[in-house]
Amino acid sequence: MTDQPTSSQAKRLESLWAGDFGDAYTDRNAAVANHRRDFWFNLLDKYPVRNALEIGCNLGGNLTWIAQKLPPASVHGIDVNLKALRTLRQNVQDINASFALARDLPYRDRWFDLTFTMGVLIHQPESTLPLVMSEIVRCSRKYVFCGEYASKETVEVNYRGHEGALFKRDYGKLYAELFPELRLLETGFLSKDQGWDDVTWWLFERQ
Repeated sequence: MTDQPTSSQAKRLESLWAGDFGDAYTDRNAAVANHRRDFWFNLLDKYPVRNALEIGCNLGGNLTWIAQKLPPASVHGIDVNLKALRTLRQNVQDINASFALARDLPYRDRWFDLTFTMGVLIHQPESTLPLVMSEIVRCSRKYVFCGEYASKETVEVNYRGHEGALFKRDYGKLYAELFPELRLLETGFLSKDQGWDDVTWWLFERQ
């Protein structure tokens, strides 16, 4: 856990996702898990883990399937939106769904075999992105995964009328540069034709 200062931009975005804006996102994504089963089952068959943590889990579009491969009590998710967390707890019994900030994860070092984000780093401002990524790496014993909108250069995209709320970046390159202890195992792309949203993903192993 950290004691580093937080930018006003990061706090603004956390408030945005915790409030009505985040509630509306949760409502729009009620069926998001429908197409994600095969991806997570295949990945976890190839890279078995004992426990996992998703940072920014929302209502469980990913954890719903991970909790079918692992004991639900070993599956953890954090988010700032209480409506999403309530929905996740209702849908997946015994799962650990908690309110927490991505920049200050309430877990010990190397506690999880897998820590990951899916469409969450894109919503981190430049000021706190390295801190969020360092928290994700800190809590991982073995694997770090991210699936995000990618661009070779940082590109800001207006997100539903909000400025400073979505950034495309080369997240794989950032992880490799910031954390030399990570080794890239695989990378791939999940297209809209596959039911995703043109997401690039990277899986790293901690050395």
